[in-house]
Amino acid sequence: MTHPSTGTVPLMHDDLRAAADNLFPSIQADLADLIRIPSISAPAYGPEGVVQAAEATADLLRRAGFDEVGLLQILDAHPAVYGAIPAPPGAPTVLLYAHTDVQPTGDETEWETGAFEPRERDGRLYGRGSSDNKCGIVLHAAVARMFSGRPPVGLKVFIEGEEEVGSAHFGAYLDQYSHLLGADVVVVPDSLNWAVGRPAITTSLRGLIGVEVEVRVLDAGVHSGLAGGPIPDALSILTRLLATLHDDAGRVAIAGLVGFESDPLGFTDDDLRRHYPIRPSVRMIGEGSLTSRLWTRPSLSVLAVDAPRVDQAINQLVPVARAKVSLRTAPGQDTAAAAKALRDHLLAVDAWGAEVAVDVVERADAFRADTSDPRVGVFRAALAEAWGVDPVEIGVGGSIPIVADLQRVLPEAAIVLTGIMDPASAAHGPNESVDLGDLKRAVLAEAIALRLLAG
Repeated sequence: MTHPSTGTVPLMHDDLRAAADNLFPSIQADLADLIRIPSISAPAYGPEGVVQAAEATADLLRRAGFDEVGLLQILDAHPAVYGAIPAPPGAPTVLLYAHTDVQPTGDETEWETGAFEPRERDGRLYGRGSSDNKCGIVLHAAVARMFSGRPPVGLKVFIEGEEEVGSAHFGAYLDQYSHLLGADVVVVPDSLNWAVGRPAITTSLRGLIGVEVEVRVLDAGVHSGLAGGPIPDALSILTRLLATLHDDAGRVAIAGLVGFESDPLGFTDDDLRRHYPIRPSVRMIGEGSLTSRLWTRPSLSVLAVDAPRVDQAINQLVPVARAKVSLRTAPGQDTAAAAKALRDHLLAVDAWGAEVAVDVVERADAFRADTSDPRVGVFRAALAEAWGVDPVEIGVGGSIPIVADLQRVLPEAAIVLTGIMDPASAAHGPNESVDLGDLKRAVLAEAIALRLLAG
């Protein structure tokens, strides 16, 4: 990957650099211990793993010097972990976010070793949750330890257990415990870096709208030879609807959606192919720079289809078929307007009179950071010193629903999205990993940023 050219950054804060070096073996051990806990939050797995991870996180925070450490609980949600260190007089308070929960492992045969058995190789630590986002937990605990539990600013931590299942209760947690969470700056280290050895600040996130589409033609399946011809099948109609979502160039064909160009940053088709296992014959779709197609223009994917499996097909007209459609919206897009546009588009397609239902089942607002905020500038300077090069300002095509909730509850706070994972981390995939050098640099950067905020 090519990078914007920058000069080197002068090194200071040698005491913090030495502290990060001295503490890092125990930081890595703490991360390995958390990886061993199978804290999968998906409903099919039960709550035991997430509860165990929350308890282990609370113990880690206590040992790091946090006060008021405890588990927060509402309704039927997975527990969250809270801790605080009061601010010195006149100093700001920083709220640190991370999450204990992880994705399911997928096909275990694709893992080189067990998903929950941490393994170090070639400077990386492998295991589910290593980069997404248990490294964020040990990051925050380590920074408190670097200041012997008495940092130059106030610290609050909120570690949730439902991020990988959409953070459905996050807003309720913020509302119920808002008296605990007031802060001047919020740090969310759940994004990614531009590359190993090159930090980034995430300045935008796309929003998310998920819909389920159902097409119903018959009350029951009928013989395709006897009835086929005049009577359509539901799967054919469903595919007609789905095919209208893109034009021939692969652009999202829903009227009224917004999008804009972003800095290309020298990112090429070859870079994208190195990041992902794309088949050689596949062409890129859409228009504009690759970064805008990934970050600041809408994208649309069909995630799943409910229909008979090929190995279970019979000569029958399919009576009903369903699909899950995911729309990523550009920063600046009104979420409700985009959801209505997608629903109206699907319902306007000629479905030959079939019954079509479109239900919106997911919503997350997009995010755009105020990069002129001097508090964001503090983190930019801290990342530059820790890595030795200036950070890249990037967008991310995914969505982090909690960011919009944080903006709602803390409208005056600066929200800083940083990352520890990199494009090779394989988050959500087999053999997930984190670069240990970048984890150490992230610890140093957060500590420097806290000191600069205090000054």
